Amino acid sequence: MISLSGLFRKEAPPLLGLDISSSSVKLVELRQTLSGQWVLERCAMELLERGWVTDGNIDKFDEVAAAVQRVVKKSGTKAKNVAMALPSSAVITKRIVLPAGLTEAELEVQVESEANQYIPFSLDEVSLDFCVIGPSPGNDADVDVLLAASRKEKIQDLQGLAEAAGLNPVIVDVEPYASRLAVGRLIRALPNQGANTLTVLFEIGAHTTSMQVLRNEELLYERDQAFGGAQLTQLIVRQSGWSVEEAETRKRSGELPDDCTADVVRPFVDQLAQEIARALQFFFTSTPYNQVDQILLAGGSSALPGLTQAVTHQTTFVCKQANPFEGMSIGARVRERRMRREAPSYLTSCGLAMRRFVQ
Repeated sequence: MISLSGLFRKEAPPLLGLDISSSSVKLVELRQTLSGQWVLERCAMELLERGWVTDGNIDKFDEVAAAVQRVVKKSGTKAKNVAMALPSSAVITKRIVLPAGLTEAELEVQVESEANQYIPFSLDEVSLDFCVIGPSPGNDADVDVLLAASRKEKIQDLQGLAEAAGLNPVIVDVEPYASRLAVGRLIRALPNQGANTLTVLFEIGAHTTSMQVLRNEELLYERDQAFGGAQLTQLIVRQSGWSVEEAETRKRSGELPDDCTADVVRPFVDQLAQEIARALQFFFTSTPYNQVDQILLAGGSSALPGLTQAVTHQTTFVCKQANPFEGMSIGARVRERRMRREAPSYLTSCGLAMRRFVQ
């Protein structure tokens, strides 16, 4: 399921990264030049109505499938292969240790045997995959293997959505893994390729804000908080009387009246910054660390005016938006002004599109 090994060769066909969240569908298509320069060929977004996707569950299949069709049409892509992702709540992952030197077939047998210990379902009910991470630290005779499993109906839902839009699903990933892949490129662009840099990524979703702490491409800590941008949308609805859809659209575009910005957005920004600071304190109290090098914000609400400054004020650490397209060339079909405004929302879909080139 986590397709990290051997799926793509040098001449890989175009691959779309398709991220389906509770609030929107995001699509990204990337290309690399012979010199290794990343090119953003296409990106597009389609908003979803409240209740269509809840906690990673697709409750309104036909409506979401139609939204996927619209976002594909909006992007203008001709690509058919697509990488999609499940939320971490829908996937069981486990790092296991196995003897080095096993063949692929022998690894499969060993992984299935180990999986019985960690998966609370019959193996007939799950889709199972694994990848060899590398030699086990301190023991060259073993290798670390990442095991991943999810209920088959979760996989089938994603496959069905892709096929309904005329796409060919070739990869099902896990959302945090895809976002880490995209963030890893940003970290490596730092001086000394970001070595030993302690980066905290906050992805602000509609209902949940997820936190990941990364150092040298290793996940040190993660935590989810029940706090997200949908709360601000509801506050705007109450203040303005607009529909949820109009409030969400105006929130994302920044087209809000001055009184709404002062009375609703600014207090929410302060509250969100406090929530982020509180999550950071949980990290400090439960680990040996007491400071970080940078905080990156992703998700639609990360673009709220004044948020990065409020987070820096609350935490004292450098904070900026995570723009997954930073340093990329921009294709002629991309509406650059809109893309730059919405860029942090595309973090996961960008990471999925990168699977074409990164194993």
